[in-house]
Amino acid sequence: MAQHAELIRGFYAALQRRDHAAMAACYAPEATFSDPVFRDLRGPAVGAMWRMLCERGTDLRIEASDIKADAVQGGAHWEAWYTFSATGRPVHNIIQASFHFRDGLIQRHTDAFDLYRWARQALGVKGILLGWTPPVQRAIRAQAARALDGFIRKHSLD
Repeated sequence: MAQHAELIRGFYAALQRRDHAAMAACYAPEATFSDPVFRDLRGPAVGAMWRMLCERGTDLRIEASDIKADAVQGGAHWEAWYTFSATGRPVHNIIQASFHFRDGLIQRHTDAFDLYRWARQALGVKGILLGWTPPVQRAIRAQAARALDGFIRKHSLD
């Protein structure tokens, strides 16, 4: 469905501009988001995550391709290049996104990427040696959750 493909294109164009408000407007109020780091975000937390990432990703560059959608679901391939703020290391993340729509908005958004590949780039030696292990991957998720919770509290976004 052309409307949903345009919604996805607009979403990634807003991400490229780091326009978190335009990105949040693409989601239904009760939308969910999940990826290997940010699992099971719901409602306002989805927009807050994108706001945090947009504000921190000052050198973010993205490319989206293979955008497809019908009346119910869609998908896209996208790649992001940025500096991971916690370590100052460059990251090139390769992501496959899937979307489910309701009433012309994104109801469910799932991004899939190789967390070990990401950890090797973002964390350096620690990521190379231990980024594949469940304890390190849990620590990555826990740190991201703490960062998002702190961002939400700081900006009164809950």
